[in-house]
Amino acid sequence: MVAETAAGRPVTGTPLRRRVPLGPNGPVGMLVDPMTWRAVPYLLVSMLYGIACFAVLASAILLSLVLAIVWVGVPLLALTMLAWRGAATLERRFLRLAFGVEIPVPYRPSEGDNLFLRWKDMFVDPATWKDLLYLLLLLPIGIGEFVVSVVLWCFALGLTLAPLPLLLLGEPMTPGGELLIDTVPEALLCMVVGTGFFLAALYATRGMAWLHALFGLALLGTGEKNRLVARAAYLRASRARGVDAAEAERRRIERDLHDGAQQRLLSVAMDLGRAQAKMDSDPEGARELLAQAHTGTKAAIAELRDLARGIYPAILTDRGLSAALSSLAARAPVRVDLSVEVSHRPPAAVESIAYFIVAECLTNLAKHSEATEAFIRVSRQDQRVIVEVYDNGVGAAVPRSGGGLAGLADRAATIDGTLSVDSPLGGPTMIRAELPCEW
Repeated sequence: MVAETAAGRPVTGTPLRRRVPLGPNGPVGMLVDPMTWRAVPYLLVSMLYGIACFAVLASAILLSLVLAIVWVGVPLLALTMLAWRGAATLERRFLRLAFGVEIPVPYRPSEGDNLFLRWKDMFVDPATWKDLLYLLLLLPIGIGEFVVSVVLWCFALGLTLAPLPLLLLGEPMTPGGELLIDTVPEALLCMVVGTGFFLAALYATRGMAWLHALFGLALLGTGEKNRLVARAAYLRASRARGVDAAEAERRRIERDLHDGAQQRLLSVAMDLGRAQAKMDSDPEGARELLAQAHTGTKAAIAELRDLARGIYPAILTDRGLSAALSSLAARAPVRVDLSVEVSHRPPAAVESIAYFIVAECLTNLAKHSEATEAFIRVSRQDQRVIVEVYDNGVGAAVPRSGGGLAGLADRAATIDGTLSVDSPLGGPTMIRAELPCEW
């Protein structure tokens, strides 16, 4: 399928999301949660990253300020700012991998057309200085997290494993100092204490991960005010795209009516008038004109039916999304596997957008993809309808303004939805839409 956006890149902007890893409750839930074990190595090594950032930035900033009197320090300071922005960007990725927290890039877009103006925009951007504050505070915070993690995990592992030689081999153990474990009750008591430290280490790890994620969101994120501004800008853009899409659809309907059904009905009226004039003088010619008018009327009805189906298919209203998509799949030129896993009917607007997304994808598949099979899956996740269309065609996504998929993205934007396309050269193609709604 020749998609109409860059491969894997969302056609519309996605609203900003903030997610702090609270995780499952209880020791068992924390024990089996992979995020707990991803957080442990981060809490142990973040101190090293903090030491490196603090040493490099402190020396570079100090040197830049000293050399500023001879102007050499100004470009050095600009390079240092770029460096700590890069370090902060890397830290955002670490936080996503370790804690599962998604931090959107907070930097303001630069409008300067030269290096000096771009550096000035970077200099006055509050996010730049919040990045610096985060990196400088990462050292003391990392030291605290390292000490707490090492102490708790060492006690937990030491006290839990120390009695094993006595229990398995009968050899007494001294886990620390003058403490001697030479009886089975003492060994079991030591393991119980170790288990307590193990639970404390689990809760401390999750607690530090939660606090560190909040710390990262506060300094590396956009801030509540900027987040709301970005959200408002996104909604304004979505509304504008929706208005443009509705206007384009209105013009299409007017054009189809004027060039199609209206012209046919005008031809039918002329044929009927000529037949009426020949009714007495040329009955045979009048019958031919009536037959021609009858054919034209059927063609006009067919065009009006197709036009109405393009606005909102009747089967979607009468029988729902599953039946409407089954009708589309049955008319597709290749084998289509369809799965609709939505227990209750979503709102009409969501059903309509989902239907037209699938219809446009199947149309592109027939025209461009060279595919032999396609898979369509519609499912519900929380308060969203997820539409996924996959084909094994040639792929090669090509951005094209004003194309069919761009129009579908605009449709989705009217309800704050998103549409993304993953279509590498050679295929396959995956089109995914997320349509929020309330049942």
